Amino acid sequence: MTNTFTCIIIDDEAHAIGLLKESLQGLYNNIRIIGTYTTWKDGLEALRDIKTDILFLDISIGGKNGMDILKIIPDMESEVIFITAYSEYALEAFKFSVAGYLVKPVGDAALSNIVDKTLQRIKNKKLAKQYSNAVMPVNSKIGIPNGNGVNYFDVNEIIYFEAVNNYTKVVTKSSELVSSYNIGKYNSIVEGFPFYHVHRSYIVNLNCVTRYEAAGIVIMSNKKEIPVARGSRENFLKLFTGIQSKSD
Repeated sequence: MTNTFTCIIIDDEAHAIGLLKESLQGLYNNIRIIGTYTTWKDGLEALRDIKTDILFLDISIGGKNGMDILKIIPDMESEVIFITAYSEYALEAFKFSVAGYLVKPVGDAALSNIVDKTLQRIKNKKLAKQYSNAVMPVNSKIGIPNGNGVNYFDVNEIIYFEAVNNYTKVVTKSSELVSSYNIGKYNSIVEGFPFYHVHRSYIVNLNCVTRYEAAGIVIMSNKKEIPVARGSRENFLKLFTGIQSKSD
C-alpha cells in the first residue's frame, strides 16, 4: 500500500490556497498537491477528470456553494475537508460524510488533527477494498518483541493489539504480553493480514470479531468490548462481505 497521498484544493482566494499549501508542505512530506483551482467550474471539471485522495473545498466559491460539487459528483471517492470562513454550514456539510470542517484562519494544530484522521480514513478504505478482494495469508506468524527476545504467534492466535501509553499490549487466545513497540508500528507490521485499526488505541483481528453493537462497539472472541471510531464504522462493516474465516 502506498504511503503517498494526493490532494486538490478548491478555493476562490488565491492567498488562502497559498497558506494552506505552505502549511501542508511544512507538516507532511507524504501529501502531494496535484491541483489548485480558484473557480467553481474549473474545480468541478478537475474532479471529474482527476482522482485524488483528499479534496480541500471552500463553501463559498465565487458566489456558488462548494457543497453543490458533492451533489453533482455523489460517488466521488475523495475524502473531503471543508475549509471556510462560514461556521454555520458545518451541520449541513457533515450530511455528506465529510472528513472534516475547518474554519478560517486555520492553525497548524487544527489542520494536522483533521488531516491525520483523514489519512487514517483513507487507509481504512483501502484496507476494506484489499480485504474484500484478496485471499489472506494462511499460517503466517508475527514476531512480538519483548525485553528478552521475540515471541512468534500465528496470526490466528492474536485477538487484538491495545495501545498502553507508548507500549502495546498484545492479547492472544492463550496469553497477554506487553511489547516495547507502539501501536503505530504494529499497524505497519500487520499490513496484509486480517487486522483492522478500528480505533486509535486498538487493532483487532477480524476473524476474532463475534458481534458489532449499534453503539459502535465490537465484541471479540474473548468477550472484550472494543470501540470503533465513528469515522471507521462504515468501512469496518463492509469488510465482512468478503472475508472468510480460516476454517472455511
